[in-house]
Amino acid sequence: MSVRLNPRPPGPRQPKGRPPRRLPSTVKQIRAENTPLLKDIGLVVRNERARHGVTRKTLAQQCQLSERYLAQVELGDANPSVLVLDSIARALGLSTVDLMPSPGRLDPGRRELLSRLQRLPTADLAALVGSHDGAERTGAPNRRARRVALLGLRGAGKSTLGAALAKRLASPFIEIDKTIEQEHGAPTATLFEVYGHVAFRRYERECLVGVVDTHVSAVIATAGGIVADEGTFAQLLDRTHVIWLTATPTDHMRRVMEQGDFRPMAHNRDAMNDLVAILDARAPFYGRAHAQLDTSGRTVETCVHELVRIAESLFARS
Repeated sequence: MSVRLNPRPPGPRQPKGRPPRRLPSTVKQIRAENTPLLKDIGLVVRNERARHGVTRKTLAQQCQLSERYLAQVELGDANPSVLVLDSIARALGLSTVDLMPSPGRLDPGRRELLSRLQRLPTADLAALVGSHDGAERTGAPNRRARRVALLGLRGAGKSTLGAALAKRLASPFIEIDKTIEQEHGAPTATLFEVYGHVAFRRYERECLVGVVDTHVSAVIATAGGIVADEGTFAQLLDRTHVIWLTATPTDHMRRVMEQGDFRPMAHNRDAMNDLVAILDARAPFYGRAHAQLDTSGRTVETCVHELVRIAESLFARS
């Protein structure tokens, strides 16, 4: 008769061939004192994703993460590694430092300015410093001429109002997206999907520079995400009179659906929530425009009349 020397202690038995079930490491490693930091990081990630107009599903695929895990990161319920944050940053065309909360000792205005300066390429930063020095010495020249750029989310009316405004100002009307498509031989949605938004933003900047270098007078309809690249947006503000076309989220959504263009919200049951998040994330950047016009509940004729008045006022002041 055999005797078992090490009998199994009482308790539930694990199925053969299966390791003991363990909690995910992201849950185990979160401590109470780390929660505020993780919440702050998640907020930065969520705002940057929204500012770039990238859905959570698309960003998760680009970073080879699950959509559920990315949602946990944005909510501050996960403890992402440095490599995970680096993959998210690179997918958005940022550095890992950009996803870190700003130092608490700085007031909001200085934190925002520091963040913008950190995102500027070295060449653009040097040009900015040189431009500032030159302006202090001799006074800035009229670099904006009679160029008007319309800024805002898709559905704000940039194409419709831009074409009408250009006719009233006797200026050419140029849509940045269509110019990119002509130069690169593919729809912007395809370029965005195949090459990524980082490459697309580079095409966007090249196109903008080409337009302002060859047109003294023009009405330019920009892409809604042009503010995602600080260098391109700085060029826009420096070389054109920028007018932000605003509308309510409901009007934005209705107009986009009427156009049959549902790119940022395609197959997304939370389309309205995503649109509001994008608008909230971009509003501080859109707010840097030289003028603003609310198009909600107004006719095209009324908006065009007001745009002409705003444009002529901006020309007179420059």
